[in-house]
Amino acid sequence: MELVRLLRVCLTLVVIFTCGCGTHITSAPTLKTDQALLIFHNRLPHEVEVLYTSDFCYKCVYQSLVHVKASYNNASAAISTKFPLSLQVESNKRNAILCRWNQTYEEGGHYSVWILRSDNASKATCIHTVDRKPHNSYLPILVATLFLAVTALIFVVAPYIYRKCRTSKCAKTICCHSPQYSLDNDEAHATQAEDSATKVKHKRLRSLDAFRGFALTVMVFVNYGGGGYWFFQHAPWNGLTVADLVMPWFVFIIGTSVVLAFSSMQRRGVGRLQLLQKITWRTVVLLTLGFCFLNYSPRDGPLSWSWLRIPGVLQRLGFTYFVLALLQILWGHKENQQKAGHWWAPIQDVVLYWPQWLTMIILETLWLCITFLLPVPNCPTGYLGAGGIGDNGLYPNCTGGAAGYIDRWIFGDNMYRYPTCKEMYRTTQPFDPEGILGTINSIVMGFLGMQAGKIIIFYKGKNIHILCRFLVWATILGISAAVLSKCTRDEGFIPVNKNLWSLSYVTCMGCLSFLLLAGMYVITDVMGWWGGQPFIYPGMNSILVYVGHSLLGFYFPFSWEMRFQGSHWEWLFQSLWGTALWVIIAYMLYRKKFFLKI
Repeated sequence: MELVRLLRVCLTLVVIFTCGCGTHITSAPTLKTDQALLIFHNRLPHEVEVLYTSDFCYKCVYQSLVHVKASYNNASAAISTKFPLSLQVESNKRNAILCRWNQTYEEGGHYSVWILRSDNASKATCIHTVDRKPHNSYLPILVATLFLAVTALIFVVAPYIYRKCRTSKCAKTICCHSPQYSLDNDEAHATQAEDSATKVKHKRLRSLDAFRGFALTVMVFVNYGGGGYWFFQHAPWNGLTVADLVMPWFVFIIGTSVVLAFSSMQRRGVGRLQLLQKITWRTVVLLTLGFCFLNYSPRDGPLSWSWLRIPGVLQRLGFTYFVLALLQILWGHKENQQKAGHWWAPIQDVVLYWPQWLTMIILETLWLCITFLLPVPNCPTGYLGAGGIGDNGLYPNCTGGAAGYIDRWIFGDNMYRYPTCKEMYRTTQPFDPEGILGTINSIVMGFLGMQAGKIIIFYKGKNIHILCRFLVWATILGISAAVLSKCTRDEGFIPVNKNLWSLSYVTCMGCLSFLLLAGMYVITDVMGWWGGQPFIYPGMNSILVYVGHSLLGFYFPFSWEMRFQGSHWEWLFQSLWGTALWVIIAYMLYRKKFFLKI
């Protein structure tokens, strides 16, 4: 029996490859980036339906892809190639699953699925063939990476090779020698002016500007589309992509800068009232820029309160900055009170700031209680899913759980309407990734950055101590993230989720932030191997670059209407081109000594 079945399948394949069984394909859709064409050939005497779901979509209900009529008919559909797909063929006549498979299709490929009779009347045989070979969708990013690597080699590494340095003193440098740097990067220009009259040269902590500029440069790149690659776009719900890294990095460095800048101003005798006026003004400006400029564009049409978004990126950054600066003003000036004889001396950079830590514990407890205990109508308590077709379609209107419910209750329709889960999870509820509840953990993320600043202040001149403490914090936060997420995307106690700014997301990003800052601190401020170029230029003009790229990103020469939408080549070039223009603009402003300050 098996031999007869095998012979039948082989004979069918011969006919398929030789003449295509006389099938004619009509009205095939035009493929775009990250799409492939699937053509279904039905050889059964009854109509079938093809359904699919993405493997990245957690417990999602199968969705209808195409109906194929009976008796030598065919139908085609464009499918996404971003993630592996699970597909199944069902009989409309008997409502039974005839065949099922899982496959990762490649961009630009044309595939045929032949639905054939089987010896088992309740099943069918589905055979796959490749009609047109796909192209390598990762070739553009490989070429771009090679080009950027060669450019870095020429403009960064080559000058260092010819620079006179005594490598034998490297160990001594990192252990004993520390460059004298200003702890106030925001006031560095005034400091540099005073340096000419002193013997000891103070300079900016270039690692902070490089860190900030690196995060901002990546942010501009992903906001300009990231070449259309899925890993340069935000994750649909749980999980991490490159785009999910940049916002918490930026928040982290805000916290670090707040400690260094305000400590310097407090040492110079600036009063609390004056500092409070300063942070209030900065916060109001950031909120105004975000609300009046970035949340609205002339391309949106006439301004209407019915759809104007209230939350936003700059609004969150402004509020986070205000809380962090307020903590620093009230309980931050402690660097001259180090105690060497107490048992808590090794953790004095934590103990001396116990009011700040108590505030963070209260805020995080509040987040946990609201997230997991607040009753949400028609939703399970503590729900963290995307809703829609996820979780077997049981909670379609529960997007974001308590976080989404609070935002919809307060803002109504004045919030983000196109969350990252909308396409994959087929959600209908608005959800704002910069909502109220997530702002609590944004403050916690910035507070971790403040801890990095305190370490730099407490152990100034002791590079080994600074680096060790950075690594200890990275280890603690990394282990916490692993435990909370169970090292899985969807099955953890608290999954890593940028939309919710979950606790595991904050601890994971805190770990990466400490590691990145430690690396940049070594190679820029300790060893002097790298000056931070080109990231230091946008890092020193971050507000101008961020607001500018947001307002002008849709206009030439930063972007244009693309004509070749079947591959990543033009999209990647446009993203890199727009990002490079802002780096060049920042460099020109740096040469002119123009720095936009608030």
